[in-house]
Amino acid sequence: MTESELRAVLGANLRYYRNFRGLTQAKLAEKLDISPNFVSDLENGKRWLSSDTLVNLSDTLDIAAYELLKPDFPLSGDTEFFMEKYSREAAALTVDAVAQALEKLRCKYRKSSLSR
Repeated sequence: MTESELRAVLGANLRYYRNFRGLTQAKLAEKLDISPNFVSDLENGKRWLSSDTLVNLSDTLDIAAYELLKPDFPLSGDTEFFMEKYSREAAALTVDAVAQALEKLRCKYRKSSLSR
């Protein structure tokens, strides 16, 4: 991956997490004590950041620093949240499917026991 590609990944992930947290560029910049133009440049892949700024960004956005650099965006966006949400939905569907299967077995068992 080239440096410009990595800057683009950082920018896309930063924009995603900033929006996800309901922050404007100005509000994020204020929290980090940096200029809003710098945030804009980061999101547009025009600038790079220091390791200190990366750590401060991740702390402010309440994510691990590597999440800002993961190239598999949009899958990188708040992975735990999405996994938890979809795991609950999958579990609920599984429980429903098992309940339906058990009901069918009960009906089948009742029919077979009545015909004896």
